[in-house]
Amino acid sequence: MKLATPLSEKFGISVPIIQAPMAGGPTTQELVAACSGAGALGSFGFAATQPEEMKKQSAWVRSKTDRPFGINLFTSAQPQQIDAAAQRGALEAVAGYYKELGLPPPEPVNAPYAPDLEAQLDAVEEIRPRVFTVHLAALPEERLKRVKAKAILLGGSATCVAEAKRLESLGFDFVIAQGGEAGGHRGSYLRDPYQSLTGTLALVRLIVRAVRVPVVAAGGIMDGAGIAAALALGAQAAQLGTAFIPCPESSAPQAHKDALLAAREDDTRLTEKFSGKPARGLANRFITEMNAKNAPQLAFPAQNSVTGKLRQASARAGKPDFIALWAGQAAPLSRAMPAAELIKVLDEETVSAIRGAASFLKD
Repeated sequence: MKLATPLSEKFGISVPIIQAPMAGGPTTQELVAACSGAGALGSFGFAATQPEEMKKQSAWVRSKTDRPFGINLFTSAQPQQIDAAAQRGALEAVAGYYKELGLPPPEPVNAPYAPDLEAQLDAVEEIRPRVFTVHLAALPEERLKRVKAKAILLGGSATCVAEAKRLESLGFDFVIAQGGEAGGHRGSYLRDPYQSLTGTLALVRLIVRAVRVPVVAAGGIMDGAGIAAALALGAQAAQLGTAFIPCPESSAPQAHKDALLAAREDDTRLTEKFSGKPARGLANRFITEMNAKNAPQLAFPAQNSVTGKLRQASARAGKPDFIALWAGQAAPLSRAMPAAELIKVLDEETVSAIRGAASFLKD
């Protein structure tokens, strides 16, 4: 299928599908290369990646395909060093889990809690991907101009109309409408994230009517019917994340993949307990217990450092109890197949859904 939409032409893709960037987990260079090579837009989630590694992985993808790819970064402000005494509650909240997995007691975590954002942005300018997207905040005007001067298409997440209008006013090339169904971190930054959970269908339509820049639909889209629905609402592409986690090219723990494939109805929850910011994932013991007791937590992304060893140990043990099982609400539609094959199937399903709707109208 070839939809001659302005956005697909700008991206240089033949199918209106974007593989969602998933930071610090499922997204690998192999997954990005496979998706881009299949005609979609493969995307790196580099929020937790050091600049030199960003360059290395991008070069690897370019050695495998001449197709365009994207890069995504978290652009929210970093907290300063958190005093050890102020960390006590958050550490005590997970100490029992550490002990259960045979880990030494958790110790205070030290800043910086994530790679230097300015250095990451410098790397983006050097790499010059076709597409660069931001999550959790916009970009300073000076940096935005520098990125666009490199002929890089710039997009940002919006969980409400106000955020979409803000991105448009700053000069972003397109908006990603992140519906409440979406897995992973909520992109909210102008409103309370718990007051920005409008469903994808409603949000896409509202944003399409509110801005003049192209809109990408994200959240709860797992098959061609979902892509077709997003296109019918005015989106020019659909971004899928959870759908690609079970792919063999994904580096998600096997326990994560198995949990997605075993899901039979929506069993996702929003939690701040893994990272310090609201994110949607399959309910497991950690989310259920930590949410229930409203356990103390550190600011994002310091809390991510607190839970990091716990998540890694749980993955090594093959136990889903303490893994961040990020997933959207349509997780039960998950299927395991190579990324290129999945994109082919998604393309065929989208065509079928569009033709089916057209046939219905003729009848």
